[in-house]
Amino acid sequence: MISDALYQVINSPATVTSLVAESPTEPPGKIAEQLYGEEEQPKPLPELQDHVGEEDLQKAYECGRWGGKRPSDLFLTVYHDVLSALEGDPLAGMVSPPLMGSCGVLPLTIISTVPDIARHMANCIVRATSDVYFATNFWAYGGNTVLIANALRELSRRAGERGKEKVVVKIIYDRGNMKQLFDNHQIVPPSSYATGAVQLPSPEDIPNIDMQVINFHRPLLGTFHSKYVVIDRRIALLTSCNIMEIDNIEMMCHFEGQIVDSFYDMALISWHKALEPPLPTLGRPATVGELGGGAGAQLGFYHNLGRGPTEELVVNRTSDAASPSSPSATPPLVMLSEHTIQNPNYDPDIASEAARVQARVSPSNGWSRMAAVTKHLNAAGHTTTKTTSPECVLGEEMIPYVLHPPHEPFPIAMVCRRPYGAPTNTCVCTPQNLSWLSGILHAKNRIFIQSPTMNAEPLIPALLDAARRGVEVRCYLTQGYNDAGELLPMQGGNNEMVVHRMYTSLELAQRKNLHVHYYVAKDQVRPINAKFKQRASHIKLLIIDSALAIQGSGNQDTQSWFHSQEINVMLDSPFICAQLEDALQRNQNTGKYGEVSEKDGVWRDDRGNEVEGAMGWDVGRFAWAKGLVGAVQRVRGVGGF
Repeated sequence: MISDALYQVINSPATVTSLVAESPTEPPGKIAEQLYGEEEQPKPLPELQDHVGEEDLQKAYECGRWGGKRPSDLFLTVYHDVLSALEGDPLAGMVSPPLMGSCGVLPLTIISTVPDIARHMANCIVRATSDVYFATNFWAYGGNTVLIANALRELSRRAGERGKEKVVVKIIYDRGNMKQLFDNHQIVPPSSYATGAVQLPSPEDIPNIDMQVINFHRPLLGTFHSKYVVIDRRIALLTSCNIMEIDNIEMMCHFEGQIVDSFYDMALISWHKALEPPLPTLGRPATVGELGGGAGAQLGFYHNLGRGPTEELVVNRTSDAASPSSPSATPPLVMLSEHTIQNPNYDPDIASEAARVQARVSPSNGWSRMAAVTKHLNAAGHTTTKTTSPECVLGEEMIPYVLHPPHEPFPIAMVCRRPYGAPTNTCVCTPQNLSWLSGILHAKNRIFIQSPTMNAEPLIPALLDAARRGVEVRCYLTQGYNDAGELLPMQGGNNEMVVHRMYTSLELAQRKNLHVHYYVAKDQVRPINAKFKQRASHIKLLIIDSALAIQGSGNQDTQSWFHSQEINVMLDSPFICAQLEDALQRNQNTGKYGEVSEKDGVWRDDRGNEVEGAMGWDVGRFAWAKGLVGAVQRVRGVGGF
C-alpha cells in the first residue's frame, strides 16, 4: 500500500533537477538531501502480496507520468510493489520520486559487441550540441575507449565550427582510490584522466569542450555499476557494458522522450558535487527528437524482425564518397566502410549506423554469413576462435542493431538502487530488487532471464516457487563467468553450483518448468567457458509473460542485489518484448545448443562431455581461496562486472 506521505512526495512538482535548475551552482547532492532527507539505514524486504487490489492499482497509476496511456495491470502491480522501497527513503532508487514513473520510445536496441555499442555512443556524442553525461563502471584504455575519445575530439571540432558556446561534458566512472574512504566522489584532474589507464583527451586536445571527470566509489563494496549516457537531455543510452577490451556480447537500449528526464535526474544525483560548469540543458526538459519512434523510414526501408533477410540494409547504397545530391543512375552494390579508430565514419542517423554495422555480419568478398559473424566477434575480443556453427538460414541472420518500427510512447519506470558499501548483505529493499521479485511473483506463464551470473539469495527461491506453480522459467547464463569471485564467502556460489542446487531441489515433475542454458555464441554449437576469453554474454534482461521487460546494468548476483549502484528500466510493451526476445534468439545460439540436463543441471554434449574448463558444481572445501583470486581480479578490473 502506498502511504499518503509517499503519494504526496511522488506528486510534488519539486525534483532534484528542478531545484538544481533554480540554483545551478549548488551541489545536487546537497539539494537532494535538503529535499528528501538523509539516507536511511537498510530495511528488510516487505512481504509481497499475490494480489494487488484495484484501489492500490489506481493509486500506483496516479504516481507516474505515463503520457496519457494507462499501464497494464501487470506493470502497475509491479510498480506498486517497487514504490514500497521509497517509504521512509525517497531516494532509494537514485531518482527523484516524481520522475520514477514515465514514458518514452525505443527506436534502437543493440545486441552485439562492445565496439558496436561504443560506435553508437560515438555517433550520438558527435551529434551533441549542448552537453554529454557519460557514466560507466570501468573505463580501461583500449580500442573502445579510443572510439569515445575520438568522438569527443570530433565533437570539439564541430563545436568550434559552429562558433557558439562550448559543449559541456561530464564523465563519471569507478576506479578504486584510497581517497574515497574520506570522499566517495573524487574530482579527477586532467593530469590523471589524460594519462595512464584512462587516457581521455586533455583540455588542450578538445578546446571547444568543457569537461569534468569524477571517480565515484563507496567503500568497501559500493561499486558505481551504472552504465548510461545522456545526450543534450534528448537521448538516453542504457547499456550493460563497461568501456574496455573484452569478448562479451552486450545490450544497449536507446531511449527518447519524457523518460530521458529521469535519466538526467539520476545523473545529477550521482554526480553529487557542484557542476563546474553547469549543464546548459538544466532548464530544457526532454522531448521526442527527430530519431524518436523509429528511424528506419529515414532511409526508405521499414525493417521489422521476422519479415525477411537483412542484406537489404547494405545493398543499393552508394559508397561513402558518393554525393547524396547527385546519386549515380545505377549505384554500385558496396559494403559500407567500418567505423574504426583509424578510419572514423560518423553517420547522420541511426538507420545509417545500422546499415554500416550490418555490413560487417553479411556475406561479402568471399566470406559466408557465418564466417563474417565469426570475424566480427573475434575482432571484439582479439581472438582467433573458429566457427563451429552451420550456416544460418535467411530470416535467422544476426542483427546487431535492431531498429524498432515506429510506435507511440509507452510506460517506463526507473527501477534502480543506490550503492551500499558495508560488507553485509542487508541492503536489499530497493526498487531494483522489488521489481525483479514482484515480476517473478506475478508471472503467470513465462519468466526469461539473461544474466552473466545468478546467485542472489532472495532470487533463487522465487524462481523455484514460480517453477513449482507451473510457470516456465528460462535462464540464459554464462558458463564460468567470474567463477572465482562468486566463490567468496557471502557471494552465493558460481553458476554451476547454483544451477545444480536448483534442479536437485525440484521434484522430477517440476523440473520440466526450469530451463537453464549456458551462453552459446552465434557462431558456435557449444558453450565456451568464460575464462578462455573467447565468447561470453554480459547481457542483463528479465522479461515477464512476454509483456514486461526490465533491462539495465543489474546482474542477478549478490553484488548487484546488495551493494552496487545500478540503473534499470521497466518497460510496459508486449510489442517491444516480442522484438527483444526474437532479436536475442537471432544473435546467439544459446536456445539451440546451451540447455543443461534436467537430471543435475550440468551441460553435456552428445558424447557426454562437459564444457571444457568447467569448475563443476562441487568445488570443494577451499572454494574461498579461489574466491580471493577473483576478488583481486575485480580490483584490477579484469574480473566480471
